[in-house]
Amino acid sequence: MILNFEKEYLRQLYETGTTSDKKHRFQPEIVRAYAKCVYRLEEAIVPEDLYKYQSLHFEALVGDKKSLYSVRVNNQYRVEFSMSKVELNQETVETKVTICNIIELSNHYI
Repeated sequence: MILNFEKEYLRQLYETGTTSDKKHRFQPEIVRAYAKCVYRLEEAIVPEDLYKYQSLHFEALVGDKKSLYSVRVNNQYRVEFSMSKVELNQETVETKVTICNIIELSNHYI
């Protein structure tokens, strides 16, 4: 999937493991687990590929987050994201791209 980070701190955590935003500081084990989850999102070709990693607990959210999906970082945190598909069909060339927009690294119980 093609990744898009809605907030800069999410990109920084994935790329460097740290963030300049003092509000979004996490323990090193949370940052490592977050990076692993985002890597799994990036390597997935189709959303169904995420089901093979049972530890991610890939799920569609309900309620006020109905259009979002999530994967678990650990028992306390999850990565929330949305997905959109782009399909181009030109005579012989067929392109399917899934864009994953990472929205939040959130405390699962807040």
